[in-house]
Amino acid sequence: MCELLGMSCNTPTDLTFSFTGFSSRGGRTAPHGDGWGLAFFEGKASRLFLDPSPCCESPLATFFRTHPIQTELAIAHIRKRTHGPVGLANTHPFCREMWGRSWVFAHNGTLQGVEGLALDRYSPIGETDSERAFCWMLGQLLREFHTDPGPAQLFEAVARLGSELSRRGVFNFLLGNGEYLLARCDSKLHHIIRRAPFGQATLNDEDVAIDFSQVTSPGDQVAVVSTAPLTRDEAWRKGEPGQLWVFHRGALVAELESPVLHEPVVHP
Repeated sequence: MCELLGMSCNTPTDLTFSFTGFSSRGGRTAPHGDGWGLAFFEGKASRLFLDPSPCCESPLATFFRTHPIQTELAIAHIRKRTHGPVGLANTHPFCREMWGRSWVFAHNGTLQGVEGLALDRYSPIGETDSERAFCWMLGQLLREFHTDPGPAQLFEAVARLGSELSRRGVFNFLLGNGEYLLARCDSKLHHIIRRAPFGQATLNDEDVAIDFSQVTSPGDQVAVVSTAPLTRDEAWRKGEPGQLWVFHRGALVAELESPVLHEPVVHP
């Protein structure tokens, strides 16, 4: 399956360290070589970069590993295809406009029978189960709420829709709108919140370490979500199947139940 990476922070921060380890999993230290994508938010708008080539070999990925771009919310994805051929149209993350802001979505897992999902305003460009599920989710949100309902109702609706889609298979996902980062654990997901006192971290997939105390301010707070832990000397929290985490400005502000309705998938 694919792998996910998300970041939420309370001050503009670059994703360089995390992306360096994550991108190695795109065809070098793991078999996710069927494309990759990265979205940076600036307020309500997002910058989306997609490449159907392996992330570990991509000149564009090399640029992001060596040129820090600061943001308060980012979502990245490396693909191991199941539905749809390798190509730009099938490369995550996917982006749509809703309620006057960008919504960015990335999925890890495989859903069956999504061709039967009735779509309203949004249509997929590619052929993946992931994009069709995203289009269906946004359509359902618009059908239920004509305008932005506010955080509490939105989170509950996303948790419910995520659970409903899990009837069709594994549905780990990240969903961001520039303000909130929602992360649903179906089978495998981890997160860490970095805050003072900051220490050293060493990547699992690269011989790279950083002392965060040298590059942060005491008030900084950064939440990182990843399919598997990116570092070997930090305490990552493992998600339980059926959890939806909500992050805002680097803090975990809500945890909701989003029950898994398919047969459980066991990961080491």
